Amino acid sequence: MSYRNLTSMDAGDRTYIPDYELHNDPPAPPYTATASAAPPAAPQAAAVTAEKAKAAGAGPWYDPRSWSLLTKSIVAGGIAVVIVALVVGIYEGTKSSSYPDYSSLSYSLKDTYSGSSFFDEFEYYTAADTTDGFVDYVDSSTASEMNLTYASSSRAVLRVDTSTSNQTSGRKSVRITSKNTYNNGLFIFDITHTPFGCATWPALWLTDPSNWPEHGEIDVLESNNKGTNGNAMTLHTTSGCKMDVKRKETGTASYTNCLNTANDNAGCGVSGGKATYGEKFNTNGGGVYAMELRDAGIRVWMFSRDDIPSDISNSSGSPDPSSWGEALADFPSTDCDISSHFKNQSIIVNIDVCGDLAGASKYYTDLYDCPSTCTEWAAENGANFTNAYWEFKSFKVYQTSSSGSTSTASSAGSFSTASAGVNGVSTSTTTVQAAVTSSSAGQGSSGSGDQQGQGGQSEGGQGSQSQSESESENESSSQNRVWS
Repeated sequence: MSYRNLTSMDAGDRTYIPDYELHNDPPAPPYTATASAAPPAAPQAAAVTAEKAKAAGAGPWYDPRSWSLLTKSIVAGGIAVVIVALVVGIYEGTKSSSYPDYSSLSYSLKDTYSGSSFFDEFEYYTAADTTDGFVDYVDSSTASEMNLTYASSSRAVLRVDTSTSNQTSGRKSVRITSKNTYNNGLFIFDITHTPFGCATWPALWLTDPSNWPEHGEIDVLESNNKGTNGNAMTLHTTSGCKMDVKRKETGTASYTNCLNTANDNAGCGVSGGKATYGEKFNTNGGGVYAMELRDAGIRVWMFSRDDIPSDISNSSGSPDPSSWGEALADFPSTDCDISSHFKNQSIIVNIDVCGDLAGASKYYTDLYDCPSTCTEWAAENGANFTNAYWEFKSFKVYQTSSSGSTSTASSAGSFSTASAGVNGVSTSTTTVQAAVTSSSAGQGSSGSGDQQGQGGQSEGGQGSQSQSESESENESSSQNRVWS
């Protein structure tokens, strides 16, 4: 036990006031000259040290309070990316699995193009070809005189001139456009023969020639040169129509963007097999193409002569596409507003010669091994066009009771159309009896056993179609067409 004197002294009066504190301390160690140990850190200093450690990011990795501003920004950005990816994934997943309602509609016959007056319900286009074809489209009287269009009670034929003389300005051919226009309907094309041969570029299609491409284009059949790859069906539209969605079709899809200027004017196409066009199709006796245009989408079926559904072959029947099975080509409305992209459609049939598609070396020479140059061959080899003809039994158009009235062209050779009635759809019940003053012209056989697919600038063996995008200021500007 020891006493430690904690005395304070008043220096003024020299009085000592003792103040003692009893301690139970061990004896003091001997005095040394070494420095004494530093006193323990105060609690306040420890707290400051901890705060500095946190500020330096020394806390647990999972504690956001210890993260730097940069770390917080990176994490926040990552979370935003994940959220966007989830939203996009959900949207794309929904789109890829969604499909329009193609439920059965009650169709009734509205227009029939058949018999000896087949061509009476069409206008003959005579302006310059806007796709640079080596072709001279003739009027109705010239076509009749040259036997380029003729009809009988059982067939209608449209063909290319097979003579050799006077071809310096282009080979004479025909392009016709229906007077009636349609916003929707079921179109039945009974076809006996499709054109083929080097330098040819045939098509059966629908569009509004006065408002292309705003009112869209539907290529039902199209090919070029030898026609060996089968038919391909194509849509051409303005922006906002895509087909990268769920589809139910037996054909092979190519591009999915239907925008007329995309992919070198390819449109969005679907190709069929070899028997869907050309010599093989013809040898099988032809068949029926059915195209349905409705708000739910656009579908195309092809039936060989022996497989035509009874509700089509029965003239008094009401065709029901819902009973036909999967279409050859399916263009659903999932990501394309069909009713706004396709309006006032006229039926068009033509056979072009050479041009931007058939005359391109990529197809004329490389793909189809045709001789010389396209224009030279077309000018000097009339016999080459023996098989360059369409032969039809009939065209029939069916519509529902809610369809509107007929829109009709006002004068021969003109492609301006009157405004459509309710929904702009033809409801004319006039039957256009038509077909041919029979002729054997164009009935020859070809040595080619192949078929070529649709026109269009698609890659990988497909036929290609392209057309100048600019429109001239004269009547022919309304006929501009971009080929798929």
